[in-house]
Amino acid sequence: MQKVYTKIDSIVGNVITVRAEGVRNQDLAEITTSQGKGYANVIKLDGDKVSLQVFQGGQGVSTGDSVRFLGVPMRVSFTDDLLGRVFDGAGKPRDNGPELTENMIEIGGPSVNPARRLIPSKMIRTGIPMIDVFNTLVESQKLPIFSISGEPYNQLLARIAMQSDVDIIVLGGMGLKYDDYLFFRNSLEKSGAMSRTIMFIHTASDPTVECTLVPDLALAVAERFALNGKRVLVLLTDMTNFCDAEKDMAITMDQVPSNRGYPGDLYSTLASRYEKAVDFEGAGSVTILGVTTMPGDDVTHPVPDNTGYITEGQYYLRNGRIEPFGSLSRLKQNVNKDTRSDHRALMDAMIKLYAAYKDSLEKRSMGFMMTDWDEKLLKYGALFEEKMMDLSVNIPLEKALDEGWAILAECFEPNETGLRTDLIATYWPKER
Repeated sequence: MQKVYTKIDSIVGNVITVRAEGVRNQDLAEITTSQGKGYANVIKLDGDKVSLQVFQGGQGVSTGDSVRFLGVPMRVSFTDDLLGRVFDGAGKPRDNGPELTENMIEIGGPSVNPARRLIPSKMIRTGIPMIDVFNTLVESQKLPIFSISGEPYNQLLARIAMQSDVDIIVLGGMGLKYDDYLFFRNSLEKSGAMSRTIMFIHTASDPTVECTLVPDLALAVAERFALNGKRVLVLLTDMTNFCDAEKDMAITMDQVPSNRGYPGDLYSTLASRYEKAVDFEGAGSVTILGVTTMPGDDVTHPVPDNTGYITEGQYYLRNGRIEPFGSLSRLKQNVNKDTRSDHRALMDAMIKLYAAYKDSLEKRSMGFMMTDWDEKLLKYGALFEEKMMDLSVNIPLEKALDEGWAILAECFEPNETGLRTDLIATYWPKER
């Protein structure tokens, strides 16, 4: 029997405290106020003192309102009807569509046993050369996109959503500006990708507490689709906003702060989400790409710092491009060997020459005399940035590899590239 409590001891921000018995952590509760009904979930137990975070925020809640514990944790509907829909951070429809209540599943469950996971070995094609050629995205991988405010990371995520060769896209937005939310929605609808997309969107004007629920909602749904044999790509933006929301919650609950005011369990909080990336044996997979903005472009900030220990590499987005230096997909060798015989060698050669181009740029800026080799490198660097690094380039992997050979042939002699003779004989453009 569900008990109803009619006395709220304290209200601090969006956290309320009541005295109750037989309540479990993360249980859901219904709050009845003068403005109607809302929901909250249990976030702290101290004897019979129960702290709950109110989804709609604490505004409008009074000490005389009633609280009814439902005896179940936060849940979300799992059905094919989710596809093409947009929900808020509490799982409620944002698109004026019907609310889904059938086949409810719990969110925030444990990660998959590592012994039951397959070794990542399948490539996810995105049509973006700086990913497909140089830092390949692998199924069941977890990768952050490190960036700063003002960079086109949401545009990059939208392109990945539209172009990736996966079955389902789950987009989790945290602290988004309303314009960014509309951009995602309009871009996916125009491209026809909305029919395979599920969106959980928390905007900057929504209650802070809902921001903390978005990753769990997105990953719970993604995991169930993966168990049904689907290849699911989860796109999260922005994980720094998620961590800031967790920080606000910790401060409200009077937790002792850790580095820069973030809670001491920040690493565990992030890891429990990123570790949901998995390739199920005999079923589908969950792959996670999460934007992490770095305040002040500081990679030692607690959020990117902890993220780097959890994930399998990172993409650095700077000046509107994915930087070849610093960006890393640690699992790319698992798939590069199976794409095309020249993939790994061409990738290594082009990055080596691009590094030499950077040295030549520095020489020129300091007024040193340019040699013929420097001039070749300067030409090569300009072509590399235009035809490989520009995020507007959208070509399949094989065409991108051919384009790489064409760039090399336009700037260098075959013996200047450092590539093996057998590869040059096979792939060097014949007309040059």
